[in-house]
Amino acid sequence: MCLINFIILMFISVSLLIMSFYFIMNELVFFFEWEVVSLNSMSIVMTFLFDWMSLMFMSFVLLISSLVIYYSKEYMSEDLNINRFIMLVLLFVMSMMLLIISPNLISILLGWDGLGLVSYCLVIYFNNVKSYNAGMLTALLNRIGDVALLMAIAWMLNYGSWNYIYYLEFMYYDEEMTLVGVFVVIAAMTKSAQIPFSSWLPAAMAAPTPVSALVHSSTLVTAGIYLLIRFNILLNNSFMAQLLLLLSGLTMFMSGLGANFEFDLKKIIALSTLSQLGLMMMILSLGFYKLAFFHLLTHALFKALLFMCAGAIIHNMNNSQDLRLMGGLSMYMPLTSSCFNVANLALCGMPFLAGFYSKDLILEVVSMSMMNTFIYFLFFFSTGLTVCYSLRLVYYSMTGDLNCSSLNVLNDESWVMLSGMLGLMIMSIIGGSMLSWVIFLTPHMICLPYYLKFMTLFVCIVGGVLGYLISNISLFFINKSLNNYFISMFVGSMWFMPYISTYGIIMYPLKIGMNVLKNFDQGWSEFMGSQNLYKQLVNYSQFNYQMQNNSLKIYLLIFILWIIILSMFLIFM
Repeated sequence: MCLINFIILMFISVSLLIMSFYFIMNELVFFFEWEVVSLNSMSIVMTFLFDWMSLMFMSFVLLISSLVIYYSKEYMSEDLNINRFIMLVLLFVMSMMLLIISPNLISILLGWDGLGLVSYCLVIYFNNVKSYNAGMLTALLNRIGDVALLMAIAWMLNYGSWNYIYYLEFMYYDEEMTLVGVFVVIAAMTKSAQIPFSSWLPAAMAAPTPVSALVHSSTLVTAGIYLLIRFNILLNNSFMAQLLLLLSGLTMFMSGLGANFEFDLKKIIALSTLSQLGLMMMILSLGFYKLAFFHLLTHALFKALLFMCAGAIIHNMNNSQDLRLMGGLSMYMPLTSSCFNVANLALCGMPFLAGFYSKDLILEVVSMSMMNTFIYFLFFFSTGLTVCYSLRLVYYSMTGDLNCSSLNVLNDESWVMLSGMLGLMIMSIIGGSMLSWVIFLTPHMICLPYYLKFMTLFVCIVGGVLGYLISNISLFFINKSLNNYFISMFVGSMWFMPYISTYGIIMYPLKIGMNVLKNFDQGWSEFMGSQNLYKQLVNYSQFNYQMQNNSLKIYLLIFILWIIILSMFLIFM
C-alpha cells in the first residue's frame, strides 16, 4: 500500500510542478466553478482556484508526503495498524489540498477543520497519557482559530458571497473587510503557533516522527502562512500587520532561545520550525508575500529531511530522544549523518543550499526596509540563535564518543528510509536555486553598504561560535551560568507559555468548581436537600418500624384511638 501511494503521489507532484512552471511563465490563472446542487433558485457551487502558487505548493506537499509515506513503510513496519496510519496521512494531505485550491471561505473551513481533526487523531496515535494531553492542547488551541474563521465567514455575509478573492482589492477600506482581516490573522496565528498560541507546537511532537515530518514542514503549521499570503492585501500598512510583526518577531526570538536549552532531539527541531514560522510571518507582515512563500517552500524541504533523519536516529537509539545519550553518530551512521548535516546547514543558511536563497534574501530585504532597531535586532539575533542551536545539535549528536548503552545496533542498513531521505537531500541542495529562478523571473539586485551586506554572514558565524562555546563541556563557567535553574526554567519552557495555556486557563475555573462543589453540592444544598430529606425519611421509617414491631399494647392503643376518632366523626356528622 505504501509503495503504490508513493508512486501515485510522486507522479501527481511532478505533473503539478511542471504545470506550475507553465502557469508562471504564461501568467495563467484558472478559476473553476462546479455546481454541486441546483434546486429552483438555490445552487450550491464549489469553486477552485488554480494559479502558479497553489499548483507549486500542492506539488511540494505531495512530494514530501509521498516520501514520508515511503519512509513510513520501514519506520512504522512493526505497527499493527499501519494501513490506518497511511489512511490518516492521506486524509491529512487531502484536507491540505482542499485548503490550498479554495478561493472560498467555506471550503477553506472544510480543509482547515479537516486538518485540525486529523491532526488530533495523529497526535493521539500512540494512545498514552502524554499523547492524549498533547492532542487535547493541540485541538483546543486550534479551535480558537476555527472560531475566528467562522466569525470571518459570518462577516463576509455583508458581501453576498464567500469568494473573498472578488472583494479583497475593491473593499480594502471597508470596515467589514478590516474585521474579516482581523479574524483571518487570529486564525492564522493559532494554526502557525505564534505567541500567545505557541505551546501546542512542541506538544504535537507526541505524534509519530513521519507525521512530524509532514506536519512541521508543509501542511498544518504552514496553513496559517498560506492563508495570510492569500489575504496579503489586507495586511498592507495596517495596525494588524504591525502587531503581527511584533508578535512573530518575539515568537522567533523565544523559540530560538528555548531551543538552546532543550535536550530532546525532536523538540529542538520543533522549536526551529516555530522560529522559521516567525520569520515567514515577519516578512509577510512587512508586505513581501512572495518572499514568505519562497521561504515556505525551501523550509518545507530541509525541515522534512531533518525530521526524517531524527526519526532514523531515534529508531537506531532504541527510541531514545535525549541528545546527551548520543554522540559519535557520524562514525556509525554516515549516510544518515550526511543528510542530517545537509539539512542543518540549509537551515542555518549555508551558501548555495536551499535555505540560503530565501533566508539571505529576506534578511537583505529587511536591511533595506524602513523599520526600527528592535525589529531589526529580532530578525538578526534570532538568525544567529538558529545557527547556535543547530551547531549545538550537531556537536552533541555527531561528534565525540557514543554515550548510550552498548546494546544499541547503529547502522545505515534501512534502504527504504535512506532512499526517502536521499530524495529530500537532493531537493534541499538544488531546491533553493531552482525556485529562485522560477519565482523571481527578473533578477533583483539588492544594493547595501559593505557592513550591512555582510551582516547576515557575520551573525551566522557569531551564532556558530556561541553554539560551540555553549556545547563544549570544558567551558564549565558558561554552562554553569546558563544552567541556572530560574533562567533555564523560564527560557527553556518557552517563557512559561505551556503553563499559561494549561494551568493558567484551567486552574481558576477548577478552583471555582471545587468551591461550588464543597459549599453547595456538598454543603448547604446537601444539608437542606437530599441528605436532610434522606435522614428525615430514615427517622420516620425507624419510628414506624418501632410502632409496628409486633407490640400488642401499642397496636391495641392505636386501634382504640382510631375507633374513638371514627365515632367522634360520626357523632359530629
